[in-house]
Amino acid sequence: MLAELLLKWPLIRQLKSGADGTGVESMSEATHALRPKSDGADVTRSICPYCGVGCGQLVYHRDGKIVSIEGDPESPISRGHLCPKGAASYQLVTHEGRATRVKYRAPYSREWTEIPLDRAMRMVARRMWETRERTFTESLDGKPVMQCTGMAHLGGATLDNEENYLIKKLFTGGLGMVCISNQARI
Repeated sequence: MLAELLLKWPLIRQLKSGADGTGVESMSEATHALRPKSDGADVTRSICPYCGVGCGQLVYHRDGKIVSIEGDPESPISRGHLCPKGAASYQLVTHEGRATRVKYRAPYSREWTEIPLDRAMRMVARRMWETRERTFTESLDGKPVMQCTGMAHLGGATLDNEENYLIKKLFTGGLGMVCISNQARI
């Protein structure tokens, strides 16, 4: 009985085997029973959303829920490595404090209220059009400029060339905006 109990103690197993204590001799039964949280989950390849580098990610999911996000070792960009922001991207989609509803605070109000997404989109579109109407300049010193300096656009670093091209066309050609930049260079 005592001998059986002593053999469960990792130090005794280490001394008996002559190993250095970093292998199976140092593991308890509970440690042997542990499995990765991604065990049995489906995996989808993805790209990290944080910057323009494009590090590969493996997104593990089970029953419609994400269980883990790790670096993709087959990615030629990151070779399985992620920066601290990329490594924390699991929290981006699973944290209980993540905003999932549109919040609106009316002018001079101290309270936030939830509003439907379609109402928020209509409000943004209306305000953009009103700003364009109010600040659009057709000519300056008798020369046509056709520009709107009352709005600006800052694009995301994960946008590709095609998306940036379409944004530039929409905002410069469609709205006349001249203040357009992208955070990828910041």
